[in-house]
Amino acid sequence: MIGSLRGRIASKTPPQLTVDVGGLGYELEAPMSTFFHLPPVGEEVRLLTHLVVREDAHVLYAFATEEERRLFRSLIKVSGVGPKIALALLSGISVAAFAECVQREDISALTRIPGVGRKTAERLIVEMRDRLSPPTPPTGGAAAAAGTSAESEAYGALVALGYRPAEATRLLKAVGPGTHSTEELIRRALQGAARESSP
Repeated sequence: MIGSLRGRIASKTPPQLTVDVGGLGYELEAPMSTFFHLPPVGEEVRLLTHLVVREDAHVLYAFATEEERRLFRSLIKVSGVGPKIALALLSGISVAAFAECVQREDISALTRIPGVGRKTAERLIVEMRDRLSPPTPPTGGAAAAAGTSAESEAYGALVALGYRPAEATRLLKAVGPGTHSTEELIRRALQGAARESSP
């Protein structure tokens, strides 16, 4: 599996681009969210990639961020959603906005994206709900960024412990505001869960 590429952009024709890596030209397809951040032709770029093997072709998809690639990989696991629709989704909506649509069960927002019908939107909401972490509220400052990171790590740990995503989110919200370490957040969330389950 090719995980990433670093080279010079040889051509750009959305959604396709060619990256020259040591004289070898890689043809890639990328969502518009990645295209918007690409440097001009001739400049160096590093992209994360995902290879899709089909009977008639091997297609390499490129992403600017790990969040985009992770969402793409989750989307193509959904029944009836192939790479083409996944690319359209990433082109038409940000990772955070998509997570918000799923949490709010906003079918109409998803059906505005080309190729996504009502049935596909409903399936996306049902199947993606448990795969997505809750959207992180925008915060400022280094301390806030550290807190956000600790919260997402604590969330991941709670899910790994067997809590459903919605339950993990609720337990972390119950901890309340303040700058806590990952360990402190997990400890307080588990204490809260223990209090709820005690008679």
